[in-house]
Amino acid sequence: MANPIIGSPDAFTRHSTPQQTYPQGYGQQQGPGYDPYQQQFPEQQQNYNPYQQPVSTGAVMTLDDVLAKTAITLGTVALFAVAAFILLPWNLVTPALIGSGIVGLVTVFLVAGRAKLPVGGVLFYAAVEGVFIGAFSKFFNELWPGIVVTAVLATFVTAGVTLAAYKFFNIRVTAKFRKVVTIATIALAGVLLVNFVLALLGVDTGLRGAGAGAGMLAIGVSAVAVVLAVLNLVMDFDSVERGIAAQAPAQESWRAAFGITITMVWLYTEILRILSYFRN
Repeated sequence: MANPIIGSPDAFTRHSTPQQTYPQGYGQQQGPGYDPYQQQFPEQQQNYNPYQQPVSTGAVMTLDDVLAKTAITLGTVALFAVAAFILLPWNLVTPALIGSGIVGLVTVFLVAGRAKLPVGGVLFYAAVEGVFIGAFSKFFNELWPGIVVTAVLATFVTAGVTLAAYKFFNIRVTAKFRKVVTIATIALAGVLLVNFVLALLGVDTGLRGAGAGAGMLAIGVSAVAVVLAVLNLVMDFDSVERGIAAQAPAQESWRAAFGITITMVWLYTEILRILSYFRN
């Protein structure tokens, strides 16, 4: 699915209201001819520009903050995933998959639209997605033992290689690049959503599958999904870099962590599915 959290270049700045400072006495009612700036800074009166923007103060978004918050959200996903993988009875795997998938999707859109991202909402999403990942992984590992460990390693290696390519090859995310990837991702998400509803009604379109018996259509869809997930990860890195350069408020680090977690979860599920195509 498309990343609604940090999928645009102004993802962090469009919700931001930087803290501002004004000369002491600003806004106070005084007598005629009173100049608060001259009273506080008489030596700078000649250079005073009444249209100058206020100075932004307070903590700002940094790379260290983004990494720390992302570690927390991914750690929460991993914790609940392991718990679900170990403790969830086999007869509850399918209900847990459907229930956590729906709740997670609704949570994304409820939390994403908030001007100030609620930390509790981010961690709730991470917990729900952890249950989803745990149930999803349990299903695949039951059929193909050991596939989950391979998928986890492949996911983080893919993310690491993507980040390295973004930095060392100086990849630039242009407006056209962002538009094409976003449209393609939304289109794929729409197709998969329709396929999910049809699957609940007992209709098999052949778009999704698992194991060596999956058709070429399912393999092609998963391959496209992995490519789009990687490209979305590139856009995530670019948006984070823009947010740091724009000195977005420190609170926006949670938005970055939220968005990256969404993309990583999507990447993992698609890699797990592709690996199953080569298992009997």
